[in-house]
Amino acid sequence: MKLMSKAVLFATCFSLAISIAKAQEMIHAISGTVITVHPKIQMTDIQTDDDSSGSFQWTKPGVSMAFDKNVSAETVTPEKFTSLQAHVIVYYYGVGVVRTVVALHDVGTGPFVKSLGRVVKFDRHAHLLIIQNGKGGEETFNIDAKTVADTETGVATNFKFDYNKGIQVHVLATQSNGAQTALLIAPVI
Repeated sequence: MKLMSKAVLFATCFSLAISIAKAQEMIHAISGTVITVHPKIQMTDIQTDDDSSGSFQWTKPGVSMAFDKNVSAETVTPEKFTSLQAHVIVYYYGVGVVRTVVALHDVGTGPFVKSLGRVVKFDRHAHLLIIQNGKGGEETFNIDAKTVADTETGVATNFKFDYNKGIQVHVLATQSNGAQTALLIAPVI
């Protein structure tokens, strides 16, 4: 019986060690404006739209990441991104004052709508997100296949995400002909 217990304990420890060794960094997203790029120290400073810390170190080669292929196809690695004052979606991992940037996506010149509010309704089939902003008004955003969403399991596009009623989110959107189309939806942490 003791031999069986030791074998089970060993198998459990071995499987935990393998799962830890295979751990992948989960990629998240935030939007902001590129302020400075420091190639010598491999850092990029960004004025984030949510006013969180904007110091991002560049990712090192060989890091295992869970980064959605559709999202990564539209990005540029930090060492190749040199456009100052560009409004971007930053793809990163880590928490704290200095996060690690994996890639950036220049979203153009705008005009942009930056909203903060609680989800009133998320309808993937109708391609709509409705939030209640801090002033009590409702804002409606169209969602398309390129809308990036930051979720518990990382970033996603192609409507492969969902937001529950009441969750507070930041939305970066473009506005055209009176309609707003979400570029990025990210939960408030």
